[in-house]
Amino acid sequence: MTSQTQPRWLVWLLATLAAFSPLSIDTYLPSLPDIARELGTRDAQVQLTIGAFLAGLCSGMLLYGPLSDRYGRRRLMLGSLLLYILASAGCIWVTSVEQLIVLRFLQAVGGAGALVLARTVVRDLYPLSEAARVLSLMHVIAMVATLLAPIMGTYLVLLGGWRIIFVMLFLLGAGCLFAVATSLQESLPVSSRTQSVLGSFHHYVTVLRDPLALCYILAMGLSVGGMFAFITASPFLFIHHFGFSPRAFSLLFGLNIVGIIVATIINARLVRRLGPLQMLGVGSVVAACAGALLIVIGLTGWGQPFSITGGVLLFMGISGLIGANCIASLMGLFPGNAGAAVGLGISLQFACGALFSWLVSVLADGTARPMCLVIGFAGLGSLACYRAIRHLMRQPQRQAVRRALGAQDR
Repeated sequence: MTSQTQPRWLVWLLATLAAFSPLSIDTYLPSLPDIARELGTRDAQVQLTIGAFLAGLCSGMLLYGPLSDRYGRRRLMLGSLLLYILASAGCIWVTSVEQLIVLRFLQAVGGAGALVLARTVVRDLYPLSEAARVLSLMHVIAMVATLLAPIMGTYLVLLGGWRIIFVMLFLLGAGCLFAVATSLQESLPVSSRTQSVLGSFHHYVTVLRDPLALCYILAMGLSVGGMFAFITASPFLFIHHFGFSPRAFSLLFGLNIVGIIVATIINARLVRRLGPLQMLGVGSVVAACAGALLIVIGLTGWGQPFSITGGVLLFMGISGLIGANCIASLMGLFPGNAGAAVGLGISLQFACGALFSWLVSVLADGTARPMCLVIGFAGLGSLACYRAIRHLMRQPQRQAVRRALGAQDR
């Protein structure tokens, strides 16, 4: 099918599906202290619900891509949406933090289907040039959703408590399930499907055997890990420790998303001229500087909370640039298996997010030090990965890749 035969509303439906994850994570961030208080548990236990969500997202993303290549998109999307809305309904009625952790994991497994399959449907239905435009629109909508989600969550909590957030997510999932069931046809013909599920999963092994690919994945994983360390710790740090109101915290969170959007726009303007490898170098240096600053702040307490805000803004803003250039470089490494490379890369990226979320929860002591040190490690680690990438690029067998990615000897 060509893009001319696709209705305009389809783009908005797919964009909504792709925005499930940021909405599901960010809408309830301002309410984490309230959840801990109502469920009678420690802050660190509630923080684990974010790590559980990221773990479910990572697990689901690894499954849906190869399974949809074998069995088609529509049935898997319907099943994933049904799981999402059932888990969301369960979150409304939880009575303990342990129940919330399990249900958030299941909610993420369902949401992962929407995240992955919305993009594969775009690839099925649109020619390459039009698909790039549609995917760009979906990314912008996801960023806007990420920007507005904490503010939306704050006002929902003021209206009816933290449980109403999951009522909203339940209604969103139910609406998308109805739209997919009644309007979206199967986009992958039987003739185009893989003959073996194991064959689809084998592409992951090819990527994991390449040390250069692992460095790219680790670089973007560390940037996302630092981001989720902030997402996990910041509600308690700024609301409890520094005395911010939930509304002020939402505005602070939104400022970081604006930073990501600005850095992404700058990257889009410069990457054609400099190449993804050089832009990755710029991003890694900035991330390392932000990380070093946050380590100093965490150890000395200097200028808190405003110094933390500045350091985090610098780190968070550059994370989108690092991720975009790592993904582009992965696709350049594996032009024949780009889907598997990107799927595995994004999945492991969220796995790093889950690990760092868990780590900052375990280290939580009521101060800014754990968050600052964890983000600082992530920033310095990104620069170390870039240095390893430059070293591997000097190998003779990498010359073609170096030319494709715009690498230069410096």
